[in-house]
Amino acid sequence: MKKVIAILLLAVVIALPLVSCANGTDSDAEYVEKKGTLIIGITYFEPMNYIENGELTGFETEFAKEVCKILGVTPKFQEINWETKEIELKGKTIDCIWNGLTITDDRKEAMSISNAYMKNKQVLVMKKDKIGTYTDAASFKDVKIVAEVESAGEAVATKNDLFKNANYTAVNSMKDAVMEVAAGTADACIIDYITALGMIGEGTSFEGLAVDKNFAFGEEEYGIAFRKGSDLTAKVNAAIEELKKNGKLEEIANKYKLGEQLIK
Repeated sequence: MKKVIAILLLAVVIALPLVSCANGTDSDAEYVEKKGTLIIGITYFEPMNYIENGELTGFETEFAKEVCKILGVTPKFQEINWETKEIELKGKTIDCIWNGLTITDDRKEAMSISNAYMKNKQVLVMKKDKIGTYTDAASFKDVKIVAEVESAGEAVATKNDLFKNANYTAVNSMKDAVMEVAAGTADACIIDYITALGMIGEGTSFEGLAVDKNFAFGEEEYGIAFRKGSDLTAKVNAAIEELKKNGKLEEIANKYKLGEQLIK
């Protein structure tokens, strides 16, 4: 009987580390380091993450690659549905959201967010010949406005009194919002200023669109989101500081004409 008990106790001792691993007692940073990859949730929009000549490029793409070099892991970029980004993060189908994420109090409650690295604001984009058409809430009556679902642009479209008489429709991405305006199926869209810099105007596919500079909606800052309580956030913050000090982050920002928006 004693021999049986001893064997059972030994089996329990051997199983404990396996149970511990199965329960995921590794910290978030250890989890990423052990698998050797950082799965980065993105959507496609210029100048942050976009396809050029068949390759993924953009400010966020290059920024993330440099941080991953410092961390000693391989970046793996994965397109996500922006509306369900937090669910994917919690479910570990991605390890972070690195895609022009506006820092808000609600997001800080739900996720761990890095130090801010770039300034942004929401702007109104329309066809160039429509600039100056709209001046107040009355002039926006029945105007078709679009913005990316679950975005800072959507918050403006649905909460700012200027658009209380407008017809708002959510779309899947900022690129979709811009395309709706270009196609004439929407009168205007509310998108990130950063996106407008890279996507519309001279030298782009949307030369007929422009920002109406009579409107701008609040100062914002971008951050990288990790799982709530993640110790990976501090490691990424340290990597960002290193890239600031050695000038690499500013070099990447200038390449995409974002130097003035960078928080130094």
